[in-house]
Amino acid sequence: MIDVPTIRHQMVEQQVRAWSVLDLRVLEVMDRVAREQFVPPAFRDIAYADMCVPLGHGQSMLAPKVEGRILQSLAIQPQDRVLEIGTGSGYFAACLAQLARSVRSIELVQELADTARANLERNGVRSVAVEVGDAMTLEEEAAYDVIAVTGSLPLYDPRFERALTMGGRLFVTVGAGPVMDARKIVRVGTTESTVESLFETRIEPLVNAPRPPAFVF
Repeated sequence: MIDVPTIRHQMVEQQVRAWSVLDLRVLEVMDRVAREQFVPPAFRDIAYADMCVPLGHGQSMLAPKVEGRILQSLAIQPQDRVLEIGTGSGYFAACLAQLARSVRSIELVQELADTARANLERNGVRSVAVEVGDAMTLEEEAAYDVIAVTGSLPLYDPRFERALTMGGRLFVTVGAGPVMDARKIVRVGTTESTVESLFETRIEPLVNAPRPPAFVF
């Protein structure tokens, strides 16, 4: 019989911690949340592999070590209000919910949103609100302490930065590949923010994110 808790712990120690994720709260959360409960049945065998897991509709779960780095970079506090862009399977929202007061998660694909809600409910996660919508229409200002954008932006869009409270933290990946820049942005003033490059990666873009104009000879 497969010892899932042991495999989960190995994922945390050999993948997540090994990729410079040293925040004990993050490691404990990823050791606790049952990732296999959020993976499509056909891919349960690779739930804890060091890879992205397909979800259908051209979407996938991020690799565990990337999720760990995102959680660590955002330094989420128990009183924080979090916005997640791209719900996927609901796994990352479940991790966010272990660290924050509340999570609002926006998913473009109805089927993925429905599955995520079911996954979250089955695992007893009550503080996540999953909504169907296009995050590229977001117009809120100073509404969230933390925002995690789980799809990339080929061109940077400041709408998510504007939705941060003062001192709020945004994780976003910018670029058109093959290598993209994962960034932490902190709002420090009405129109000022700091930007820190965290690591290089490649993440599928948000479906309706603006893209650079095509080069024409």
